[in-house]
Amino acid sequence: FLAVAAARAQVQQEPSLETTEGSGINISCSHPKIRTSDYIHWYRQLPGRGPELLVSALKGSKELSGLAGELRVSADRHSSALWLRRPRRGDAAVYYCALGP
Repeated sequence: FLAVAAARAQVQQEPSLETTEGSGINISCSHPKIRTSDYIHWYRQLPGRGPELLVSALKGSKELSGLAGELRVSADRHSSALWLRRPRRGDAAVYYCALGP
């Protein structure tokens, strides 16, 4: 019940993903043209609401605040993934990744 979409041309994501409540899900994003100075931003847009920033990182992994999961950035920074450990029905949303300052 989790949907994803690309926020800008330099990133690619699966058009949609599904999981059952409580089963972990990996939402991946490919960004092979990332620049050295680019941060990787992940947003979530719940139904009927505006996008909210979940997490930003340059490299490595970073825990999500207020959500059981983490952002994992590949060593070459060409891809990243949002790992949700125990998604609930209320986490059904559009998840965007984007690059920028």
